[in-house]
Amino acid sequence: MSPRCAKIEGMKRTLLSCAFLACVASLSFADNFKLKDGDRVLFYGDSITEQHLYTNYIETFIVTRYPNLKISFTNTGVGGDRVTGGWAGGIDIRLKRDFIAHKPTVATIMLGMNDASYQPFKQDIFDTYANGYKKIVAELKKNLPGLQLFLIQPSPFDDFAHTPSWEGGYNGVLLRYADYVKSLAKTNGLETIDFNGPVASALTKAMAIDSKLAPNLIGDRVHPGEQAQLLMAAEALKAWKVSGVVSSTEIDFAGRKVVYAEKTKVTLGSGLSWKQLDECLPFPLKMDDQLVALAMKSSDFIQKLNQQTLKVKGLADGNYTLKIDGEPVGDYSSLQLASGINLALLNTPMVKQAYRVQDFTNSHNQCFVIRWREIGIWRGEYPSSAKVMADLEALEKEQVEAQRAAAKPIEHKFELVKK
Repeated sequence: MSPRCAKIEGMKRTLLSCAFLACVASLSFADNFKLKDGDRVLFYGDSITEQHLYTNYIETFIVTRYPNLKISFTNTGVGGDRVTGGWAGGIDIRLKRDFIAHKPTVATIMLGMNDASYQPFKQDIFDTYANGYKKIVAELKKNLPGLQLFLIQPSPFDDFAHTPSWEGGYNGVLLRYADYVKSLAKTNGLETIDFNGPVASALTKAMAIDSKLAPNLIGDRVHPGEQAQLLMAAEALKAWKVSGVVSSTEIDFAGRKVVYAEKTKVTLGSGLSWKQLDECLPFPLKMDDQLVALAMKSSDFIQKLNQQTLKVKGLADGNYTLKIDGEPVGDYSSLQLASGINLALLNTPMVKQAYRVQDFTNSHNQCFVIRWREIGIWRGEYPSSAKVMADLEALEKEQVEAQRAAAKPIEHKFELVKK
Protein backbone atom coordinates (compact mmCIF):
# COMPACT_ATOMS: atom_id res chain seq x y z
CA MET A 1 0.00 0.00 0.00
CA SER A 2 1.32 3.41 -0.93
CA PRO A 3 2.02 5.98 1.83
CA ARG A 4 -0.85 8.11 0.50
CA CYS A 5 -3.31 5.16 0.62
CA ALA A 6 -2.10 4.20 4.08
CA LYS A 7 -2.68 7.75 5.26
CA ILE A 8 -6.23 7.74 3.84
CA GLU A 9 -6.98 4.38 5.48
CA GLY A 10 -5.66 5.74 8.77
CA MET A 11 -7.94 8.77 8.50
CA LYS A 12 -10.91 6.48 7.79
CA ARG A 13 -10.18 4.39 10.89
CA THR A 14 -9.86 7.54 12.99
CA LEU A 15 -13.15 8.92 11.70
CA LEU A 16 -14.92 5.59 12.27
CA SER A 17 -13.50 5.39 15.79
CA CYS A 18 -14.67 8.92 16.57
CA ALA A 19 -18.12 8.18 15.15
CA PHE A 20 -18.35 5.02 17.25
CA LEU A 21 -17.34 6.84 20.43
CA ALA A 22 -19.81 9.63 19.69
CA CYS A 23 -22.56 7.04 19.22
CA VAL A 24 -21.65 5.32 22.51
CA ALA A 25 -21.57 8.66 24.29
CA SER A 26 -24.99 9.66 22.96
CA LEU A 27 -26.46 6.35 24.08
CA SER A 28 -24.85 6.47 27.51
CA PHE A 29 -25.71 10.07 28.24
CA ALA A 30 -29.32 9.67 27.09
CA ASP A 31 -30.54 9.65 30.69
CA ASN A 32 -34.33 9.69 30.79
CA PHE A 33 -34.60 9.02 34.52
CA LYS A 34 -38.26 9.35 35.49
CA LEU A 35 -37.67 10.74 38.97
CA LYS A 36 -36.66 14.32 39.63
CA ASP A 37 -35.08 16.39 42.36
CA GLY A 38 -37.42 16.75 45.33
CA ASP A 39 -39.51 13.67 44.59
CA ARG A 40 -40.95 11.73 47.53
CA VAL A 41 -41.11 8.00 46.80
CA LEU A 42 -43.41 5.66 48.70
CA PHE A 43 -43.41 1.85 48.50
CA TYR A 44 -46.71 0.20 49.50
CA GLY A 45 -47.46 -3.49 49.73
CA ASP A 46 -47.43 -6.67 51.80
CA SER A 47 -44.64 -8.60 53.56
CA ILE A 48 -42.49 -8.80 50.44
CA THR A 49 -42.35 -5.00 50.45
CA GLU A 50 -42.10 -4.94 54.24
CA GLN A 51 -38.83 -6.91 54.00
CA HIS A 52 -37.12 -3.66 52.98
CA LEU A 53 -34.96 -5.49 50.46
CA TYR A 54 -35.93 -4.46 46.93
CA THR A 55 -37.00 -1.07 48.27
CA ASN A 56 -33.70 -0.41 50.07
CA TYR A 57 -31.77 -1.58 47.01
CA ILE A 58 -33.70 0.85 44.84
CA GLU A 59 -33.01 3.66 47.28
CA THR A 60 -29.29 2.94 47.54
CA PHE A 61 -28.99 2.65 43.78
CA ILE A 62 -30.66 6.01 43.17
CA VAL A 63 -28.75 7.79 45.93
CA THR A 64 -25.39 6.48 44.65
CA ARG A 65 -26.18 6.90 40.95
CA TYR A 66 -27.71 10.38 41.34
CA PRO A 67 -25.87 11.88 44.34
CA ASN A 68 -26.95 15.43 43.52
CA LEU A 69 -30.68 14.67 43.58
CA LYS A 70 -32.57 14.95 46.84
CA ILE A 71 -35.20 12.24 46.66
CA SER A 72 -36.80 10.79 49.80
CA PHE A 73 -37.94 7.19 50.25
CA THR A 74 -40.58 5.68 52.54
CA ASN A 75 -41.71 2.05 52.87
CA THR A 76 -45.10 1.29 54.44
CA GLY A 77 -45.35 -2.38 53.54
CA VAL A 78 -47.23 -4.55 56.06
CA GLY A 79 -47.10 -8.33 56.24
CA GLY A 80 -50.25 -10.16 55.24
CA ASP A 81 -51.80 -7.15 53.51
CA ARG A 82 -54.32 -7.48 50.71
CA VAL A 83 -56.25 -4.94 48.67
CA THR A 84 -58.72 -4.91 51.56
CA GLY A 85 -56.04 -4.17 54.15
CA GLY A 86 -54.92 -6.39 57.01
CA TRP A 87 -53.84 -6.45 60.64
CA ALA A 88 -52.65 -2.82 60.50
CA GLY A 89 -56.13 -1.64 59.48
CA GLY A 90 -58.66 -1.86 56.69
CA ILE A 91 -57.79 -0.36 53.35
CA ASP A 92 -59.47 2.98 54.14
CA ILE A 93 -57.28 3.38 57.23
CA ARG A 94 -54.18 2.12 55.47
CA LEU A 95 -54.52 4.46 52.51
CA LYS A 96 -55.22 7.51 54.63
CA ARG A 97 -52.58 6.91 57.31
CA ASP A 98 -49.88 4.97 55.46
CA PHE A 99 -50.09 6.35 51.94
CA ILE A 100 -51.88 9.66 51.43
CA ALA A 101 -50.55 11.22 54.66
CA HIS A 102 -46.98 10.94 53.35
CA LYS A 103 -47.89 12.99 50.25
CA PRO A 104 -45.71 11.03 47.84
CA THR A 105 -45.03 12.30 44.35
CA VAL A 106 -43.99 8.83 43.16
CA ALA A 107 -45.30 5.52 44.50
CA THR A 108 -45.38 1.81 43.83
CA ILE A 109 -47.98 -0.73 44.91
CA MET A 110 -47.41 -4.47 44.98
CA LEU A 111 -50.33 -6.59 46.18
CA GLY A 112 -51.56 -10.00 45.10
CA MET A 113 -49.48 -12.72 46.74
CA ASN A 114 -51.90 -12.97 49.67
CA ASP A 115 -54.99 -11.92 47.75
CA ALA A 116 -55.09 -15.07 45.63
CA SER A 117 -55.21 -17.11 48.89
CA TYR A 118 -52.59 -19.73 47.93
CA GLN A 119 -55.06 -21.99 46.12
CA PRO A 120 -56.19 -22.68 42.56
CA PHE A 121 -57.95 -19.82 40.81
CA LYS A 122 -61.39 -18.93 42.16
CA GLN A 123 -63.50 -16.27 40.50
CA ASP A 124 -65.01 -14.81 43.68
CA ILE A 125 -61.56 -14.35 45.25
CA PHE A 126 -60.31 -12.72 42.07
CA ASP A 127 -63.33 -10.40 41.95
CA THR A 128 -62.56 -9.18 45.46
CA TYR A 129 -59.03 -8.39 44.30
CA ALA A 130 -60.14 -6.64 41.12
CA ASN A 131 -62.77 -4.52 42.84
CA GLY A 132 -60.48 -3.70 45.75
CA TYR A 133 -57.63 -2.65 43.50
CA LYS A 134 -59.97 -0.42 41.49
CA LYS A 135 -60.98 1.28 44.71
CA ILE A 136 -57.36 1.85 45.72
CA VAL A 137 -56.45 3.43 42.40
CA ALA A 138 -59.58 5.62 42.38
CA GLU A 139 -58.91 6.82 45.93
CA LEU A 140 -55.31 7.70 45.17
CA LYS A 141 -56.17 9.53 41.96
CA LYS A 142 -58.75 11.53 43.88
CA ASN A 143 -56.51 12.48 46.80
CA LEU A 144 -53.12 12.67 45.07
CA PRO A 145 -53.88 13.96 41.56
CA GLY A 146 -50.24 14.64 40.68
CA LEU A 147 -48.98 11.26 41.85
CA GLN A 148 -46.77 9.25 39.49
CA LEU A 149 -48.10 5.79 40.36
CA PHE A 150 -46.57 2.48 39.27
CA LEU A 151 -48.49 -0.77 39.75
CA ILE A 152 -46.22 -3.76 40.27
CA GLN A 153 -47.23 -7.12 38.86
CA PRO A 154 -46.59 -9.36 41.89
CA SER A 155 -43.35 -11.28 42.30
CA PRO A 156 -43.55 -15.00 41.54
CA PHE A 157 -44.51 -17.87 43.76
CA ASP A 158 -41.60 -20.20 43.08
CA ASP A 159 -42.96 -22.98 40.90
CA PHE A 160 -39.70 -22.96 38.93
CA ALA A 161 -36.98 -24.08 41.32
CA HIS A 162 -39.60 -26.01 43.31
CA THR A 163 -42.25 -28.48 42.14
CA PRO A 164 -45.73 -26.94 41.61
CA SER A 165 -48.44 -28.16 44.00
CA TRP A 166 -50.93 -28.57 41.15
CA GLU A 167 -50.96 -28.25 37.38
CA GLY A 168 -50.03 -24.70 36.45
CA GLY A 169 -49.07 -24.02 40.07
CA TYR A 170 -49.88 -21.05 42.26
CA ASN A 171 -47.77 -18.79 40.07
CA GLY A 172 -50.16 -19.57 37.23
CA VAL A 173 -52.87 -18.02 39.38
CA LEU A 174 -50.68 -15.01 40.14
CA LEU A 175 -50.12 -14.47 36.43
CA ARG A 176 -53.87 -13.95 35.99
CA TYR A 177 -53.74 -11.37 38.76
CA ALA A 178 -50.68 -9.79 37.14
CA ASP A 179 -52.57 -9.49 33.84
CA TYR A 180 -55.35 -7.69 35.66
CA VAL A 181 -52.86 -5.27 37.24
CA LYS A 182 -51.54 -4.44 33.79
CA SER A 183 -55.04 -3.86 32.38
CA LEU A 184 -56.04 -1.73 35.40
CA ALA A 185 -52.95 0.41 34.94
CA LYS A 186 -53.64 0.86 31.24
CA THR A 187 -57.24 1.85 31.90
CA ASN A 188 -56.09 4.52 34.34
CA GLY A 189 -53.14 5.81 32.34
CA LEU A 190 -50.62 4.32 34.75
CA GLU A 191 -47.46 2.28 34.22
CA THR A 192 -46.71 -1.24 35.39
CA ILE A 193 -43.51 -2.88 36.58
CA ASP A 194 -43.27 -6.62 36.07
CA PHE A 195 -41.69 -8.45 39.00
CA ASN A 196 -43.08 -11.83 37.92
CA GLY A 197 -41.91 -12.60 34.39
CA PRO A 198 -38.26 -11.49 34.67
CA VAL A 199 -37.74 -13.10 38.09
CA ALA A 200 -39.43 -16.33 36.96
CA SER A 201 -37.15 -16.34 33.91
CA ALA A 202 -34.12 -15.86 36.14
CA LEU A 203 -35.23 -18.75 38.37
CA THR A 204 -35.49 -20.99 35.32
CA LYS A 205 -32.00 -19.98 34.17
CA ALA A 206 -30.64 -20.43 37.68
CA MET A 207 -31.99 -23.99 37.78
CA ALA A 208 -30.15 -24.74 34.55
CA ILE A 209 -26.92 -23.35 36.02
CA ASP A 210 -27.12 -24.83 39.54
CA SER A 211 -30.20 -26.88 40.42
CA LYS A 212 -29.07 -27.39 44.03
CA LEU A 213 -28.50 -23.71 44.77
CA ALA A 214 -31.38 -22.16 42.80
CA PRO A 215 -34.21 -23.19 45.22
CA ASN A 216 -32.58 -20.98 47.86
CA LEU A 217 -33.33 -17.82 45.88
CA ILE A 218 -36.93 -17.98 47.14
CA GLY A 219 -36.54 -20.49 49.93
CA ASP A 220 -40.13 -20.48 51.19
CA ARG A 221 -41.44 -19.97 47.62
CA VAL A 222 -43.20 -16.72 48.69
CA HIS A 223 -40.59 -14.31 50.07
CA PRO A 224 -37.65 -13.74 47.72
CA GLY A 225 -34.30 -13.69 49.49
CA GLU A 226 -32.03 -10.68 49.24
CA GLN A 227 -30.39 -12.03 46.08
CA ALA A 228 -33.67 -12.50 44.20
CA GLN A 229 -34.86 -9.11 45.42
CA LEU A 230 -31.90 -7.56 43.64
CA LEU A 231 -33.58 -8.75 40.45
CA MET A 232 -36.87 -7.21 41.50
CA ALA A 233 -35.15 -3.90 42.23
CA ALA A 234 -33.55 -4.08 38.79
CA GLU A 235 -36.94 -4.21 37.08
CA ALA A 236 -38.14 -1.09 38.89
CA LEU A 237 -34.92 0.73 38.13
CA LYS A 238 -35.12 -0.19 34.45
CA ALA A 239 -38.76 0.93 34.33
CA TRP A 240 -37.65 4.25 35.79
CA LYS A 241 -34.95 4.43 33.09
CA VAL A 242 -31.97 4.89 35.38
CA SER A 243 -28.51 5.25 33.94
CA GLY A 244 -26.67 1.93 33.86
CA VAL A 245 -23.30 3.66 33.47
CA VAL A 246 -21.27 4.58 36.53
CA SER A 247 -18.35 5.75 34.41
CA SER A 248 -16.42 4.72 31.31
CA THR A 249 -12.72 5.44 30.89
CA GLU A 250 -10.22 4.64 28.14
CA ILE A 251 -6.55 5.58 28.45
CA ASP A 252 -3.77 5.15 25.86
CA PHE A 253 -0.41 5.26 27.59
CA ALA A 254 1.46 4.88 24.33
CA GLY A 255 0.11 8.24 23.28
CA ARG A 256 -0.09 9.56 26.86
CA LYS A 257 -3.71 10.57 26.41
CA VAL A 258 -7.22 10.02 27.73
CA VAL A 259 -9.11 8.62 24.75
CA TYR A 260 -12.55 8.59 26.36
CA ALA A 261 -14.05 9.69 29.68
CA GLU A 262 -17.77 9.43 30.34
CA LYS A 263 -19.26 10.61 33.65
CA THR A 264 -15.77 11.02 35.06
CA LYS A 265 -12.81 13.41 35.12
CA VAL A 266 -9.44 11.76 34.40
CA THR A 267 -6.03 13.36 34.89
CA LEU A 268 -2.89 11.52 33.83
CA GLY A 269 0.02 11.36 36.28
CA SER A 270 3.57 10.08 36.05
CA GLY A 271 4.33 6.61 34.76
CA LEU A 272 1.24 4.39 34.57
CA SER A 273 -0.83 6.40 37.02
CA TRP A 274 -3.81 8.69 36.84
CA LYS A 275 -6.43 10.36 39.02
CA GLN A 276 -10.10 9.76 38.44
CA LEU A 277 -13.18 11.48 39.85
CA ASP A 278 -16.39 9.72 38.83
CA GLU A 279 -19.74 11.49 38.99
CA CYS A 280 -21.37 8.64 40.91
CA LEU A 281 -20.79 5.30 42.62
CA PRO A 282 -21.32 1.68 41.55
CA PHE A 283 -24.01 -0.44 43.16
CA PRO A 284 -22.37 -2.73 45.74
CA LEU A 285 -22.73 -6.42 44.92
CA LYS A 286 -21.39 -9.25 47.10
CA MET A 287 -20.02 -11.24 44.21
CA ASP A 288 -18.35 -13.69 46.61
CA ASP A 289 -21.85 -14.71 47.76
CA GLN A 290 -22.81 -17.80 45.74
CA LEU A 291 -26.48 -16.79 45.49
CA VAL A 292 -25.63 -13.26 44.40
CA ALA A 293 -23.30 -14.66 41.75
CA LEU A 294 -26.03 -17.06 40.61
CA ALA A 295 -28.62 -14.27 40.45
CA MET A 296 -26.25 -12.13 38.40
CA LYS A 297 -25.47 -14.98 35.98
CA SER A 298 -29.20 -15.54 35.54
CA SER A 299 -30.08 -11.91 34.79
CA ASP A 300 -28.92 -8.77 32.99
CA PHE A 301 -28.39 -6.75 36.19
CA ILE A 302 -24.69 -6.12 35.63
CA GLN A 303 -24.94 -5.52 31.89
CA LYS A 304 -27.86 -3.10 32.17
CA LEU A 305 -27.28 -1.40 35.52
CA ASN A 306 -23.73 -1.65 36.85
CA GLN A 307 -21.08 -0.68 34.31
CA GLN A 308 -17.96 1.08 35.57
CA THR A 309 -15.60 0.26 32.73
CA LEU A 310 -11.88 0.86 32.43
CA LYS A 311 -9.78 0.27 29.30
CA VAL A 312 -6.04 0.81 29.27
CA LYS A 313 -4.09 0.49 26.02
CA GLY A 314 -0.53 1.12 24.94
CA LEU A 315 0.96 -1.10 27.64
CA ALA A 316 3.95 -3.37 27.21
CA ASP A 317 2.94 -7.01 27.01
CA GLY A 318 2.73 -8.67 30.40
CA ASN A 319 0.77 -8.76 33.64
CA TYR A 320 -0.11 -5.82 35.85
CA THR A 321 -1.52 -5.15 39.30
CA LEU A 322 -4.17 -2.44 39.41
CA LYS A 323 -3.93 -0.33 42.55
CA ILE A 324 -6.40 2.28 43.71
CA ASP A 325 -5.23 4.62 46.47
CA GLY A 326 -2.25 2.33 46.94
CA GLU A 327 -4.31 -0.82 47.53
CA PRO A 328 -4.25 -3.68 44.99
CA VAL A 329 -7.70 -4.51 43.58
CA GLY A 330 -6.80 -7.04 40.87
CA ASP A 331 -4.21 -8.56 38.55
CA TYR A 332 -4.69 -8.36 34.78
CA SER A 333 -2.84 -9.01 31.57
CA SER A 334 -2.18 -6.18 29.15
CA LEU A 335 -4.72 -7.85 26.82
CA GLN A 336 -7.41 -7.89 29.52
CA LEU A 337 -6.81 -4.23 30.32
CA ALA A 338 -6.97 -3.30 26.64
CA SER A 339 -10.28 -5.19 26.29
CA GLY A 340 -11.71 -3.55 29.40
CA ILE A 341 -12.64 -4.50 32.96
CA ASN A 342 -15.68 -3.64 35.06
CA LEU A 343 -14.57 -1.92 38.26
CA ALA A 344 -18.07 -2.26 39.73
CA LEU A 345 -17.39 -5.96 40.36
CA LEU A 346 -14.17 -5.41 42.31
CA ASN A 347 -13.55 -4.57 45.95
CA THR A 348 -12.62 -0.97 45.18
CA PRO A 349 -12.76 2.10 47.45
CA MET A 350 -15.81 3.18 45.42
CA VAL A 351 -17.65 -0.08 46.14
CA LYS A 352 -16.73 0.18 49.82
CA GLN A 353 -18.11 3.71 49.83
CA ALA A 354 -21.36 2.46 48.29
CA TYR A 355 -21.64 -0.13 51.08
CA ARG A 356 -21.51 2.71 53.61
CA VAL A 357 -24.39 4.35 51.77
CA GLN A 358 -26.31 1.06 51.96
CA ASP A 359 -25.71 0.93 55.73
CA PHE A 360 -27.27 4.36 56.17
CA THR A 361 -30.16 3.36 53.90
CA ASN A 362 -30.86 0.40 56.17
CA SER A 363 -30.51 2.37 59.41
CA HIS A 364 -32.76 5.28 58.47
CA ASN A 365 -35.45 2.85 57.32
CA GLN A 366 -35.19 0.99 60.62
CA CYS A 367 -35.78 4.27 62.45
CA PHE A 368 -38.84 4.94 60.32
CA VAL A 369 -40.31 1.47 60.88
CA ILE A 370 -40.01 1.82 64.65
CA ARG A 371 -41.49 5.32 64.58
CA TRP A 372 -44.27 4.61 62.12
CA ARG A 373 -45.20 1.01 62.80
CA GLU A 374 -44.00 -0.11 66.22
CA ILE A 375 -45.10 3.11 67.94
CA GLY A 376 -47.12 5.19 65.50
CA ILE A 377 -49.82 2.68 64.61
CA TRP A 378 -50.44 1.98 68.30
CA ARG A 379 -49.79 5.54 69.50
CA GLY A 380 -53.16 5.79 71.19
CA GLU A 381 -52.03 3.11 73.62
CA TYR A 382 -48.80 4.97 74.37
CA PRO A 383 -49.73 8.60 75.17
CA SER A 384 -46.22 9.34 76.49
CA SER A 385 -44.57 8.35 73.20
CA ALA A 386 -44.36 11.86 71.72
CA LYS A 387 -40.74 12.42 72.82
CA VAL A 388 -39.66 9.00 71.60
CA MET A 389 -41.30 9.71 68.25
CA ALA A 390 -39.54 13.08 67.98
CA ASP A 391 -36.17 11.56 68.89
CA LEU A 392 -36.60 8.81 66.31
CA GLU A 393 -37.56 11.32 63.64
CA ALA A 394 -34.45 13.38 64.43
CA LEU A 395 -32.26 10.27 64.32
CA GLU A 396 -33.79 9.23 61.02
CA LYS A 397 -33.06 12.67 59.57
CA GLU A 398 -29.44 12.40 60.73
CA GLN A 399 -29.09 9.02 59.05
CA VAL A 400 -30.47 10.37 55.77
CA GLU A 401 -28.06 13.31 55.88
CA ALA A 402 -25.18 10.92 56.58
CA GLN A 403 -26.34 8.75 53.68
CA ARG A 404 -26.27 11.74 51.32
CA ALA A 405 -22.83 12.79 52.51
CA ALA A 406 -21.51 9.25 52.10
CA ALA A 407 -22.72 9.15 48.49
CA LYS A 408 -20.62 12.12 47.35
CA PRO A 409 -17.95 10.90 44.90
CA ILE A 410 -14.28 11.16 45.87
CA GLU A 411 -11.22 11.44 43.62
CA HIS A 412 -9.00 8.36 43.62
CA LYS A 413 -5.47 7.63 42.43
CA PHE A 414 -5.10 4.70 40.02
CA GLU A 415 -1.82 2.99 39.20
CA LEU A 416 -0.73 -0.01 37.17
CA VAL A 417 2.33 -1.87 38.42
CA LYS A 418 4.03 -4.36 36.08
CA LYS A 419 4.58 -7.75 37.70
